[in-house]
Amino acid sequence: MTATYETQRAALAEVVAIPVTPFAEDGSIDRETHRALARRLLDGGVKTLTPNGNTGEFYALTPEERRLVVELTVEESGDRAVVLVGVGHDVPTAVASARHARELGAQMVMVHQPVHPYVSEGGWVDYHRVIAEAVPELGVVPYIRNPLLAGERLAELADVCPNVIGVKYAVPDVARFAAFARDAGLDRFVWVAGLAESYAPSYFSAGATGFTSGLVNVAPAVSRNMIEALRSGDYPAAMKVWEQVRRFEELRAAQGSANNVTVVKEALASLGLCRREVRPPSEQLPESERAEVAAIAAGWSL
Repeated sequence: MTATYETQRAALAEVVAIPVTPFAEDGSIDRETHRALARRLLDGGVKTLTPNGNTGEFYALTPEERRLVVELTVEESGDRAVVLVGVGHDVPTAVASARHARELGAQMVMVHQPVHPYVSEGGWVDYHRVIAEAVPELGVVPYIRNPLLAGERLAELADVCPNVIGVKYAVPDVARFAAFARDAGLDRFVWVAGLAESYAPSYFSAGATGFTSGLVNVAPAVSRNMIEALRSGDYPAAMKVWEQVRRFEELRAAQGSANNVTVVKEALASLGLCRREVRPPSEQLPESERAEVAAIAAGWSL
């Protein structure tokens, strides 16, 4: 393992922030607000940023917008954070995005799950292999949402691509996660709980050492409290944070996570930090639910 990969591995054993992508009144990306939100995360102690994650509305952005989001994030982060760039879609697009991230100075890429109606296990390995081999200098983190994928396939991928160093695991089944991690190699990868604060305590108990977060956009200190409690093995303290964030995360997860991004942006809007607009197929919260989100966010800001 090279020193560079060690730095990247350490950055995954963290609160891995998934920043929102703020839009201006005309629907374009609000560059200055994007920078301001990134600075707020950095000032809040966040050390790992993932532009072009799902909370950033990756699938609703154009190729040009995805490149812009990476550029803004890398420029604003400087040496204050490690940047883990979300890439995906067809293989040539994912490879081009990964190379663009490398050119800008990002240290890692997160590979979104292949969007295809027919995904074989061997095809999953091939998809990630081509991307990882295109950027051997970067750490590569598969984003796994498929409960049918076997851990042995991840081990097979890493055998040929040593830069596959971590996993964002987002199957809502802690027993499945525990088995998958051990079949793949528990100590071989950095395991990131990909379902945020709600699942972090249970996934940490099974071997995760980092977790992704959209909530961190709203309340960096709350997410930091969670990971510090988990690192120290203080599960009662971690569960106090879990109770604090429970309702917010329930709102995000409702109706098959239809409002996952919407709730985060609504909270930010209630604090005057960005506009609430999201792009289809997401939609804004109805007026009847906005007050509850605002009250939660106001409580965290005290």
